[in-house]
Amino acid sequence: MKTYVIGNWKSNKSRNAAQEWFSEFVDLYRPAEGLEVVVAPSFVCLCSISEYIQALNLRNLSLAAQDVSPFPKGSYTGAVAADMIRGMVDYVIIGHSERRRYFRETSQDTANKMSEAVDAGLKPIVCIDQPYAMSQLTALNDIDCDELLIAYGPTEAAITRIPEQPDRVQEAARFIRQVQSDRPVVYGGSLHPDNVEEYLAVEGLSGVFVGQSSLDARVFAELCNRVAGFLSSS
Repeated sequence: MKTYVIGNWKSNKSRNAAQEWFSEFVDLYRPAEGLEVVVAPSFVCLCSISEYIQALNLRNLSLAAQDVSPFPKGSYTGAVAADMIRGMVDYVIIGHSERRRYFRETSQDTANKMSEAVDAGLKPIVCIDQPYAMSQLTALNDIDCDELLIAYGPTEAAITRIPEQPDRVQEAARFIRQVQSDRPVVYGGSLHPDNVEEYLAVEGLSGVFVGQSSLDARVFAELCNRVAGFLSSS
């Protein structure tokens, strides 16, 4: 099975800053067998960064969109349909806690976005958290996608910037796998190079989902390289 490192830039970086980030990252990043690195820039960066990444032809490095419209192409002002980003990204983040908290997205919105993403050939990274985990996981039953990922990200860890204890992460991963046994599960919440290996060792996890530590190219490259080292020594 693959191990994933997913970096979510959230609402950060202009197009020029994004290109500078990738220029620095590719000098430091060391691709490793079995490791898939996924970076999610903002929408304004996707087109130029996608062209840049394709020209580099880096092994095991993909892009993700941070969100997608729950509607198809059409009269939906301000929305970005899944068909519009097909070819630019391989993955799309869906149902992030910040989307639920700040934009009042519902479980039905998440389900619609998943359907649109899968229909466009994109791989959803579906975010879940307590206390809504069961309803969020059950919604995946109707999604026909072999490469869907589940990102467990406790809201408290993101707000306090204190990672959830590994034993609690393991409990959550076990619960998720009881409901969705065939889906890779990644953990996100205040991870950095010095603690990432502790979470890679958690049984039932297939990688990590990184926010703040993905904004600095050197920090993110170090984190990815530590994951690669962990895999080679396991």
